[in-house]
Amino acid sequence: MNKLFKYLFIVSGASFFVTLILILYGKGETAGPFLILSLLLLALGMRSTKKWKGFSFTVLIFAAVSLSLYFPQSLVQIGDFQYKKLIVPLLQIIMFGMGTAMSFNDFYGVIKMPKGVLIGLVCQFSIMPILGFGLASLFNFPPEIAAGVVLIGSSPSGLASNVMAYLAKANVALSVTLTAVATIIAPFMTPLLMKYLAGSFVPIDFYAMMISIFKMVILPVVLGLVFNYFFQGKAKWLDKAMPIVSMSAIALIIMIITAAGRDSLLSIGLLLVVIAIIHNLMGYL
Repeated sequence: MNKLFKYLFIVSGASFFVTLILILYGKGETAGPFLILSLLLLALGMRSTKKWKGFSFTVLIFAAVSLSLYFPQSLVQIGDFQYKKLIVPLLQIIMFGMGTAMSFNDFYGVIKMPKGVLIGLVCQFSIMPILGFGLASLFNFPPEIAAGVVLIGSSPSGLASNVMAYLAKANVALSVTLTAVATIIAPFMTPLLMKYLAGSFVPIDFYAMMISIFKMVILPVVLGLVFNYFFQGKAKWLDKAMPIVSMSAIALIIMIITAAGRDSLLSIGLLLVVIAIIHNLMGYL
């Protein structure tokens, strides 16, 4: 075992033990710093090993969520500035990073594998949103939460699916093509699905949502594609930096959203986790 991982794991375990003791003695509100420290050290330790490195980001997200739940006010606003205003720019940065990791060649797969792409797109924009609508209706969530569950199912797959296809030794080219095409048609399909499936829960403005998705997804992805086309191999520092920047942006977005909806998450959060697991498992099936 890597020495650094060993020491970090020991301190992480000790911090987690203190967390459990405080919770058992009814002092869970003071356990936050120890829980956050435990998760951060565990994530750092995992980064230092080849075997567990892939799980470090997941643990880091748990640390970020814990920080948001215990200290929400520090992530809601500072002075008159509200952190939620950062969400759109951060999403655009993530999408730009996705664009720089793609190329126009990724779209040639539509010509090479039209049947596979068509089946994948139909499944993506039918099974997942319908499952989301069914689960939201079955569990009788509040309107805003129900619409959020539908939105998760109505959104296209991201780069994570490409990584999973690669690890499973599946058709990576098809996965990349599906991601690319689904992202391009998302500004039309996602608002359409939300209007007809989530419209029964909350009012949905189709055109406003389509324009918002275009600004947040399509525009930065296209800019990333253009950047990659002209500067491929010439900005290696950016290739190395964008994954880290994207992961940091994702973590920050999760922290801001969690802090803003802390009270609601504490009352219904566990059930949402169960729903997310069921939704994904049914989708995989």
